[in-house]
Amino acid sequence: MRIIGVCRFSYPALGGFKRMHDSVAEREAYLYAPARMALRFAHFETLTLPSVAAQTDPDFTFLIVIGQNMPQPWLGRLHALCAPVPQIKIVPCAPLKHRLALQLAIQDELGEERPESIQFRLDDDDAMGVDFVELARSVARRTGRLRRRERRTAIEFNTGYSATLSKDGIIAEDVISSFWACGLGVHFAEGDDKTIMNFGHHKLHHLMPSIIHPHPPMYIRAKHTDNDSEAKFRPRRLKPLSDAQRQIFQTRFNVDEERVQDAFAALDAPPGKG
Repeated sequence: MRIIGVCRFSYPALGGFKRMHDSVAEREAYLYAPARMALRFAHFETLTLPSVAAQTDPDFTFLIVIGQNMPQPWLGRLHALCAPVPQIKIVPCAPLKHRLALQLAIQDELGEERPESIQFRLDDDDAMGVDFVELARSVARRTGRLRRRERRTAIEFNTGYSATLSKDGIIAEDVISSFWACGLGVHFAEGDDKTIMNFGHHKLHHLMPSIIHPHPPMYIRAKHTDNDSEAKFRPRRLKPLSDAQRQIFQTRFNVDEERVQDAFAALDAPPGKG
């Protein structure tokens, strides 16, 4: 059984953003602005990448879809960061509708035989539990009769955290969600030519059987000014991490608050400083 995750990293999609642009060139100029890229990398380096690298089951592939024109130094930085993680593949893609681009990346990775798979999404500023791959595979194996009967089955871990990161550290709140993209996977039977990107994550439970696990906490969803959905998901009840939460972030997500503080302090440092 293949397990494949997909992530878009500042990919200049045709549509798929709340912020609209009149041309691909305008979209790229917005996406690759230095201040924005520095913020995206600060989140990726302290949330997404550590959680992917620390997976307890190493048998998975994580596709990062990028634009063909990502400039230096960002392109080199992304490759350097991801090189130590053998599960990561960076996939340059021409501008397409974002769902189509991610679908094609997954389908190309699966190949023409379309083996049985579990597929998941992860934004470049979110984290997943270090045992997401292990537990998703375990759920699939323990529900073999359902898998054999149903072409597709959603697997949701519906508890986690919303968090905002800064040079002061992490503020967060516990969250119980309903089919957010993070903490969610879909099992596909062998031969299925659909992918997780063919379905809106909020409507998966309308379209297929769904298995919901309330424990353990399985995601950290970042809230910040560059969220494409920032207007809808503004920080409200976020509080500094307790000692217990700090330990959970470290052990369950491989997210270290001191590393966060250093990364975000560097955003405010004058050029050549810090």
